[in-house]
Amino acid sequence: MRGLHVGQVILFFSFHYRSVFYPCALIQWFEPVSDEPCPDTGMWIVKPDVTQDGERLLQVVHIDSIVRTAHLIPVYGRSRVPHTIAPHNSLSAYDLYYVNKFADHHVHELAF
Repeated sequence: MRGLHVGQVILFFSFHYRSVFYPCALIQWFEPVSDEPCPDTGMWIVKPDVTQDGERLLQVVHIDSIVRTAHLIPVYGRSRVPHTIAPHNSLSAYDLYYVNKFADHHVHELAF
């Protein structure tokens, strides 16, 4: 994806250390499943990045390292979408997600 990474912001926070202000974000990372976009849709497919223990990979990053927003679409498969899916849990309910290149012109220029 041209060196870009996809992450979900879990928390924005800031702190001062030695009189320097640090605006940060806590990120859950996603990783591409292939070296190329999906041949059917032309969109990258990503999956949650996990540690060796199977836990979601978290990292604190400086706000300046965030380039743009990304719109993720679950790879639904053939089953119906459960009624328990809501905005707050939709990025943990599926195993794979498309990075929607049609949501924003700037994302299309950067990642595709």
